[in-house]
Amino acid sequence: MKWFRFLIRVVGALLFLGVLLITILTTRPDTTPYRQSEYYRQWKQEMKAISPFPSETDTLLQAGWAKVNITPAHPGPMAGYGKRKGKPYETVHDSVFVRAIRLENGGVKTVIVSADLLIIPPTVSEKLKTLLTPSDIPYEHIYLGATHTHNSVGGWGQGISALFFSGPYDPAVEDTLAEAILAAIRNAGNRMQPVRLSYEEVVDTVDINNRLIGSQGTVDPEIRTVRFRTSGNEEAILTTYAAHSTVLNASTMQLSRDWPGVLVDSLEKTPGTFALYMAGAVGSMSPNEAGTDDFDEVNNQATGVLSALRTEPAVNESFPFPRLRSLTLPLPLGAPAPRVTQKMALRPWVFKKAFGDAPLTIKALRLGKVLLVGVPCDFSGELMAPIDDYARQQGLHLIVTSFNGGYAGYITHDRWYHLEAYETQTMNWYGAHKGAYFQEVIRDLTDLLQ
Repeated sequence: MKWFRFLIRVVGALLFLGVLLITILTTRPDTTPYRQSEYYRQWKQEMKAISPFPSETDTLLQAGWAKVNITPAHPGPMAGYGKRKGKPYETVHDSVFVRAIRLENGGVKTVIVSADLLIIPPTVSEKLKTLLTPSDIPYEHIYLGATHTHNSVGGWGQGISALFFSGPYDPAVEDTLAEAILAAIRNAGNRMQPVRLSYEEVVDTVDINNRLIGSQGTVDPEIRTVRFRTSGNEEAILTTYAAHSTVLNASTMQLSRDWPGVLVDSLEKTPGTFALYMAGAVGSMSPNEAGTDDFDEVNNQATGVLSALRTEPAVNESFPFPRLRSLTLPLPLGAPAPRVTQKMALRPWVFKKAFGDAPLTIKALRLGKVLLVGVPCDFSGELMAPIDDYARQQGLHLIVTSFNGGYAGYITHDRWYHLEAYETQTMNWYGAHKGAYFQEVIRDLTDLLQ
C-alpha cells in the first residue's frame, strides 16, 4: 500500500501545482461596461484637453507621392499565418513596397503611408520615431496603414507569439522597414504640386463576405476612394476596402502583395497614375475566393474590385479648398487579458510576455469632407454602418483603416463576444464592450474634426 499512498501524494502535489499555476497565469475576464471604466474616463479627459484647430484658409492643397521597394535581397521569415511558424518564403512572386502621399495646406503638413505588410509593426513605428528629424513631418502627423497581405516580410515581431506570426526577430528588418518608410515620406516631398481633391464611394457586395458569422452578420461593402489630381492630369489614388488580403493561403510560400497588389498595378496602368491601397475595416470580413488556384483567385478578386471601382459611384464629391487637419492621440484600452476559455483569461503580465508591449494610439486625418481614422487593430466591418451614418449626418465621409502602427488584436461587434472563435476569443485581447467603445471614440473624433 505504500506505493499507492505515494501515488496519491504525487497526484495531489501535481493537482496543487496545476491549480497554483492556473491561479498565477490566469484571471477572470473583465466585463465591466466600458462607460464605467477608467480607460473611458481617460479618453474623455484627453478629448477635453485638445486645443482648438486653427482657422481655415482658402489655399490649394499641395501633394506629392513616392514608393520604395522593400523586397528583401534574400528569403527570410514570412509574416501572416501562424501555421507557418515563421518559415522563410521560397520565392518572390511580386515585389512589396512602402507608398506615401504627402499633403500640405495652410501650413499643415501630413503624409499617408501604406506598406505591403501584415501590419505596421509596433517595433517599426517606434524605430521610425527615432529616425525622424526636426525637419521631417512629426510622427503625430504621419497616417500609417498596411495592405494586410499575409505573404510579406516578417522578422519584425517580438515576444513568443512573434515566432508564429512573423518569425524570429531580426533588428535589421526593423531598421530596413523604418528607413524605407522614412525614405518614402521624404521622396514624396520632393515634387509637391497643387492638386484637386475628390472622394468616391461604390458598393461591392460580390467580392466580400462575413467570415465570422456568415449570413447572420453584415459586411462593409463600400469601396472608398480619395483622388488627388494635378492640372496636368497626373493622379494619386487612395483606395480602401474591407475584404481581407487572405486569398493566398498558408501553404503558399511566395512573397506577394495578394489581391491588393494586382489592384494597385491595374490602377497604375493608366499613365500618370500612382495608387495606394490600405486595408479598411477588415475584421470579420473575407474575400470571395473563386478560381482554379491561389493566384487565379488573387486575379479574380482584384478584377472584381476593379470592375466595381469603374461603375458609377454612389457618392462623388470634390473639394476645391480642402481643410487639412491631422492628429494622433493615445488610445486608452485598459489591461490586455485575452481569454483562454469563456471564463478564464491570461493575466496582463503573461500577455505582455507573449505578445510584447507597445503604446496604442488612434490617428485621424481630415481632408476636406473626408475623415480618415486609423485604428491599431483588425477593426470589424460590422461596426462600420452606424459610425458611417453618424459621420454622414455631420457632413463627412468616413474611412476607417486598420493597422496604424500599433496592434490590439481584433475589435469585433459586441454581440459576438461570447462566440468561441479565433476573432472573438483568441484574438480579443482587451475584453468585452470594445466594439461599442471604439465606435464612441470614432464618433468623438468626428465631432472634433467636423
